[in-house]
Amino acid sequence: MTTPGPATAYPGPAAASAAPVGLPVSRRCLVMGVVNVTPDSFSDGGAWLEPAAAVAHGLQLAADGADIVDVGGESTRPGAQRVDEQEELRRIGPVVSELAAAGLVVSVDTMRAAVAEFALGAGARLVNDVSGGQADARLPRVVASAGVPYVIAHWRGFSRDMYGRAAYGDVVREVGEELAARVDAVTEAGVDPAAVVVDPGIGFAKLSGHNWALLSRLDEISRLGGRTFPVLIGASRKSFLGRLLADRQGEPRAAEGRDAATVAVSTLAAASGAWCVRVHAVAANADAVRVAARWRDARAPQTAGRPESAGRAG
Repeated sequence: MTTPGPATAYPGPAAASAAPVGLPVSRRCLVMGVVNVTPDSFSDGGAWLEPAAAVAHGLQLAADGADIVDVGGESTRPGAQRVDEQEELRRIGPVVSELAAAGLVVSVDTMRAAVAEFALGAGARLVNDVSGGQADARLPRVVASAGVPYVIAHWRGFSRDMYGRAAYGDVVREVGEELAARVDAVTEAGVDPAAVVVDPGIGFAKLSGHNWALLSRLDEISRLGGRTFPVLIGASRKSFLGRLLADRQGEPRAAEGRDAATVAVSTLAAASGAWCVRVHAVAANADAVRVAARWRDARAPQTAGRPESAGRAG
């Protein structure tokens, strides 16, 4: 894993963009491994529900090349119902604590201020909020007080009925405008703009065509309100990939059969300048982002002949 250090230029659409302070720094796109401490997540619900299993899984993801391990205790799959705050805390508490104590860079995937507060106190170093600060108005203030990086995603409501809001004229323009409004809101709450990461919310109130349009125009998503932000992409195993890979009868491919397609998306996103990809199967995606980094280097004449790096951070 990469050792955190001073912010440096990340290989994104604008060379002036910097990696959020306090997170791993690399010339390549980072990899965030998913630890779902839930019974109902769409691809691996229940597999890591027990704390010991979740901790072991997080450690394995790090060994496979994850730069960040993202721990969540509430499913946001389509149609998911919310769990209460105490249950979410019960699920993630020991997992965040043990993984942070083991030296991993831990992110907490939550929409609740109290859960983020606990996780940050237990050693988490990033808050990943799929609601972009809309589900709990206190959450941006918690992040601001802690001075940690904050992922804000494009979101139009809770999972139980989000597809009813998947109506766009120009999805890239509208997602960009709505994300820019959320950036303004969280910075007004005290979050340092240099700590903000944006996420276009692949699959959240988006139909398949919306997802592909957003992935193909990441440079536009990164530039909001005259500023450029690091971009996190969470496309791993999502249903738009299953539909793309449907069989001859039109049956979408199951989640466990979407990993190769996820690797392809990670490669393309990294080559397009994504700061980080959030994935379930880390090892192949860690290889993919390194290939993408080398591809980008080869396109720059001054670096085309540079020797390969043997390290994960290269």
